[in-house]
Order: sequence, then C-alpha cells, then structure tokens
Amino acid sequence: MKKVLVLGASGYIGSQLVPQLLEYGYTVTAATRHIESLKARLEPHPNLQIVYLDLADPQATQDIVPHFELVYFLVHGMAYGGDFFDYELQLAENFRQAAENSPIKHIIYLSAIQPESGNSEHLKARKMTGECLRQLTIPITELRAGVVIGPGSAAFEIMRDFVYNLPVLITPHWVDSKANPIALENLNYYLLRFAESAPAGHQLFEIGGPDIISYREQFRTICQIAHQPFRLWSTRLLTPRIASYWLGMITSVPSSIGKALLAGLTHDYVADNHKITQLYPQKLLSYYDAVQQTIAREGRFVRSQVWGFDPHALNRWQPGYGYYPKQAGATLRTTASTEQLWTVIEKIGRRPDGYFFANSLWRTREWLDFFFGGGKPVRREPQGQHLKIGDYIDSWKVIRCEKPKFLSLFFGMKGPGLGRLECTITEHKTHRTLDIRAWWHPQGFYGLLYWFVMMPAHLFIFRGMVKRICRQAEQQKTPPADS
Repeated sequence: MKKVLVLGASGYIGSQLVPQLLEYGYTVTAATRHIESLKARLEPHPNLQIVYLDLADPQATQDIVPHFELVYFLVHGMAYGGDFFDYELQLAENFRQAAENSPIKHIIYLSAIQPESGNSEHLKARKMTGECLRQLTIPITELRAGVVIGPGSAAFEIMRDFVYNLPVLITPHWVDSKANPIALENLNYYLLRFAESAPAGHQLFEIGGPDIISYREQFRTICQIAHQPFRLWSTRLLTPRIASYWLGMITSVPSSIGKALLAGLTHDYVADNHKITQLYPQKLLSYYDAVQQTIAREGRFVRSQVWGFDPHALNRWQPGYGYYPKQAGATLRTTASTEQLWTVIEKIGRRPDGYFFANSLWRTREWLDFFFGGGKPVRREPQGQHLKIGDYIDSWKVIRCEKPKFLSLFFGMKGPGLGRLECTITEHKTHRTLDIRAWWHPQGFYGLLYWFVMMPAHLFIFRGMVKRICRQAEQQKTPPADS
C-alpha cells in the first residue's frame, strides 16, 4: 500500500485520521511538532512512525517530505497568534519547495469554505495556501470544509461549552448566520476515498452536511440533545476581539484560535457539496444526528493514554465534562540534571517534604472535601522508593509515570469536573525546565466557577513548588545512581 505522510498529525483531524489510514493498510508517517501529545493519543502500530517536523524549518522539511507517495496537508497556523497569516503561508511555501521534483503522486489539502462576504484572515490564509500548493505539478486535491461536528472540533466545542457552562447563552449578533456543518465521519469518508484516487491534475471540492441551519438553531439543537434550557441573548457588544476573550473564559479553546474562527463565522458559511456528493455518494448525517452521536461518544477520549486508561477516570466521567481542559501551572529553568529533578519529584506527598510548598493549603483542600461529602482524608504514601502506576499519594493516584521525565496524578477528591496534576521535565542543551500544571475538565457552570475560584491558589502553589523542587535538586552534588 501507499506510503502516506500526514502533516499536522497531532491536530483534531489528523489525530483521528491516522488510525483509520492504518486500518486501511497504509504505511503512515505522522509528522508533528507535538510528538508527546500525539503519542499519548495513538496506539502503537507496526505501520506507524511518528516524527518531529516543524515546517518552519526548510531543511528539516526538505529532509522528510520527498519520500512519500501521498501527503495529507492538514496544517494551519491559527494557534501561532496574531501574525499567523504570514506564518501559515511560509509553512506552505517551505512544503512546496520540498515537494518540488519529488516522487509524491498526490497531495490532499484540507482547506476552508470561502464565503462571498466577510473579512477573515484565517479563511484568506486557507485560500492562499491552496494557491501556493497548486504551483506544483503534483496533483492537489483541495477540500474546502465548513464547521466539522465531532469530539474535539474547536468550532463545535465552543458552542457545546457555551451550552453546558452558561445559564444564559450570550453570543455575538451574527448568531443568525447560516452554515451546513459536516459530521466528522462524513469528512473522514471523503479523506479516505481520495487516498485511493490518482487524479491527473488539480481539483477542488466544497464539502458540507445536508442541513443549512443558523447558529441560533444549532445552539437550540445542542441544548435539546444535552437536556439544557435554551436561553440565548445576542448582542453587538461582542465584537470578534471581545468575543475571543469571552470565549477564553467560557471555553478552553485558545483566544488566538477563537478569534480566528469567530472572524470566519460572521457571515453565512455554506458549502456547495453537489460536486463531491456525485463523485463519492454517502449518507450524510443530519446536524441533529451528528450532534447526538458526538455527545454520546464524548467519553471516549478518557480512554486515551492521557488518562493512562485508568478505570477511576472512566468511572468519574459524566456527560457535560468539557472536552478540552482548563489549565494553570508554572515553569522554571534550572541547571539541575533530569535525574536530580526526578529524584526530588518522586518524594511528592511523602514525609517530611509533603507537596514541597504550602502544605497547609493542600491539607485544607482535603478537609473541604470531607465537608462536601467526600469522606475523611486518608494519608497514603507509595510503597517503595520509586513511583509506579497505581500508587496512591493521599487522594491522588499515579496514572502515568515515565521515568525520569513525566508524572501524571489523577485528582481523586470530589469536584464538579475531572482533573489531573502533571510534572514534566524537558531537556535543553544547557539547562532543564520543570513544569508543574493542573488540567481541569469542568462540568458545567459550577465546574467552571470552581476552576476560577481555585486558579489563584493553583498559581501561587505551583510557583512555589517548582522553585522548591529545583532548589532541592540543584543542592544535590551528584546525580543519584539508578537502582
């Protein structure tokens, strides 16, 4: 079967497309800047290779790209920030130069619908990326999609979080703009079918679902399926910029991505899908059915290695938990070695250091759990000197332990959501960085409120923790021998 390169493999579409390509028998190389994130989401497979690639590096791009028959270009630059337009076009140009005169036979580029009106840098960048790629003589198939309905789709998760996290939906005035969102499984069908094709030249298709429906009606449908009251108030005060900050509070989609998406949703966003449905007919899911399936399957993500396949995480998951987590933490640079840092981290929760900083606040939170029906705090320490998966540290449980660089603890206390605490050590040429970070999937309005109430304490504690751990590690004269 074809050797396939997936660029942007750790993104929403790429990470869900890769396993399906493997099921079809392709040999897949998944390229990403976020290797650890992708590894945490994918099962090992003999036909899968995960490689680091930053398309902003022309030489690295040249070294990797010209060795495949089929390439999926699923890269965008929205997360880059305010200057993502030029950044995104530079990525496309670096890829184009690397693909020139290569044995690649087909490139599939997932783009975005281009509305007749509106001014969106995100949509303009998608269009110009396609124009850049079409300078190649290699056949380019550009698929212009609108909003995708599925677990993890940023545009859908924004709407879904609004429904669960707000008693009243406060939206921009363009909530009556229309779109025909497409279900993820319908999009994947097209992506997989085009992998089998061998086009003689460039081709362009718009893809969308069967229902043309306003965002107001989309909100109404999500509320109905999620059994939430439908109360919506639209206002012109929420400009794209202000709305992006509002999104940053209510959802966990980064403001840069939210702002770019919102600018593209201020007008009708309807795909003309007649051409592609004639070429590859399939049953297109209605908007209602796509949302219903998405909400029913949301819990699947807790089965990923992010949660270590821990049964406690599976049992704690409930409808309404945010797909994307809120996060807060602290990072510090240190001269201590990785082994020195790990030796100190493995002492977490043990006497006499406890949690290294503000132990009284940790104990106070445990007793608050008791007053809200969580039971009396139980003091537990790991058996043995070294941490391992399944160890309990008071109310926390070790769900991932990758010595000597990564530790993940599952939040075992009562709370309106699902959380974990992670310690990550990153190697650099001249130093190491230690990051301690809490991740929280809120459950509705109270889960969101809980997060903002606790966030100041989190920031205070984690800053103190990283400083204390780094100081203890730096005071060790020599790295400890591995036993």
